Amino acid sequence: MIDYRAAAEDYLITRRAMGYKLAYQGRMLEQFVAYLDATGAEHLSIGHALAWAKQPPGAARAWCAVRLSTVRAFARYLSALDPATEIPPAGLIPTPSHRVVPYIYTADDIAGLLTAAGRLPTAHRADTYQTLIGLVAVTGMREGEAVRLDRDDVDLEQGLLTIRDSKFGKSRQIPVHASTVEALAGYAARRDARRPRPDGRATRHAPSRASFFTSSTGTRLLRDNVSTVFGCLVRDAGLVGSSHRRPRLHDLRHSFAVHTLIRWYRQGLDVEQRLPLLSTYLGHIAPKSTYWYLSAVPELLELIAERLDAITEVEP
Repeated sequence: MIDYRAAAEDYLITRRAMGYKLAYQGRMLEQFVAYLDATGAEHLSIGHALAWAKQPPGAARAWCAVRLSTVRAFARYLSALDPATEIPPAGLIPTPSHRVVPYIYTADDIAGLLTAAGRLPTAHRADTYQTLIGLVAVTGMREGEAVRLDRDDVDLEQGLLTIRDSKFGKSRQIPVHASTVEALAGYAARRDARRPRPDGRATRHAPSRASFFTSSTGTRLLRDNVSTVFGCLVRDAGLVGSSHRRPRLHDLRHSFAVHTLIRWYRQGLDVEQRLPLLSTYLGHIAPKSTYWYLSAVPELLELIAERLDAITEVEP
């Protein structure tokens, strides 16, 4: 019988070496392997995959589909070790499209968020969230990237931000405008005046690296707490999203991509040629990943239509 646990460990090591983090997928795979061992399965079958994916009884179909997709990826790997492995076909647990329609912020929306952040209790907390939201809005950074910034990652002299070990294990540098450098420098000075001691603690394995954005107690911000506070700011600013959810902090990343394209179209630039630049700036591995962010907003569609009309007119 296949040693499923050893195979799962090798599979995760291989995928993570390719840059995939597989955090919750790894935990789910451990549970699936335990299920296979408990049932005495000689080979991974579609029946085993479905039975496990549909646990617990009454679970939402979308959740079951996520569990089955984790098994499917592992089954493809396992089939090279055990030809009797059955790979569950895609769509075995059908679900509707789960793509979240992003909220595209306007300049007034962002101003409203910054005003709401300015009303947060304690001057440092208000200052931190105003600077954090402003930074994400003007750079399109992932919220986790902004929260993980260390002080050494913010080069105010060169106007560069270093993003370390982000999605797919990639690192990159982001050049920022002089006005952004000024805002970051101001925040850093006020932060240090309020909290002169860095928040990091040195250990034998990892030397201290102080966080750039800090909480009121001087510690690194927690991403879940940031999302919760941002939801309150959205409400206080009076922003309304779809009937299913409110605007998210991550939607600022979508907004940055959309508004960048709008600006390029208005400037008459070759958008297709410049799209790889936007992909690199956002930290995508290929331009096709950037298309996910380019939601069809009326203004953008109008500019695209005008560009297509102009091309049609000059063609013989």
